[in-house]
Amino acid sequence: MADVYISQLWMDTLCIKLNSDPRYAQIARNWEGDMAIIVEPAGDLKESLFIYLDLWHGACRNAKLVPGLEGMNAAFTLTATYDDITKILTGKLDPMQAMMIRKLRVQGSMAYMMRNVPTVLDFVRVAREVTNQILS
Repeated sequence: MADVYISQLWMDTLCIKLNSDPRYAQIARNWEGDMAIIVEPAGDLKESLFIYLDLWHGACRNAKLVPGLEGMNAAFTLTATYDDITKILTGKLDPMQAMMIRKLRVQGSMAYMMRNVPTVLDFVRVAREVTNQILS
């Protein structure tokens, strides 16, 4: 991988895919919470990326790269290196295992997240499909 694939195009494609995927809509129908993702530099990424996702009842209301997270109060903040995010999004690292071994750090209600594991895993499924599409 020579370039950083996480871009606004990736974000837009992810949001469109989330909103058009009936399986995700069904599984995530009760999810309430926005998410900030901090992608730390590693590999091809030389500066941190900051992602904001507004996910609500099986829909993506907003997905964008942001200059930073100052002033944001997202329900969840996930932090991982670019290499570890890439491993998760290409299926080389299970997201739940990544949380357990602290390659993916989560701030927010772990109880809520654990009650909604199917939603989390299906979100990752959709993100993997988008990543494969972008990288192909």
